[in-house]
Amino acid sequence: MSKPTMIQVFKSVLSAFIGVQSEANRKRDFEYGSFSNYIIVGLIVTVLFVGAVILLVSAIV
Repeated sequence: MSKPTMIQVFKSVLSAFIGVQSEANRKRDFEYGSFSNYIIVGLIVTVLFVGAVILLVSAIV
């Protein structure tokens, strides 16, 4: 295996968000992934999710 690409990191973070991840991907992430990449992508996804929820709530109210 090789170092995961940014698209694979993004997919892994989204999988973690909903709690679904294959064992092979989990092993790849822990063995070859860079911790900082997952933190940065995780923060970006979290900010986008919170922003979407705020926009949705403000549109409804």
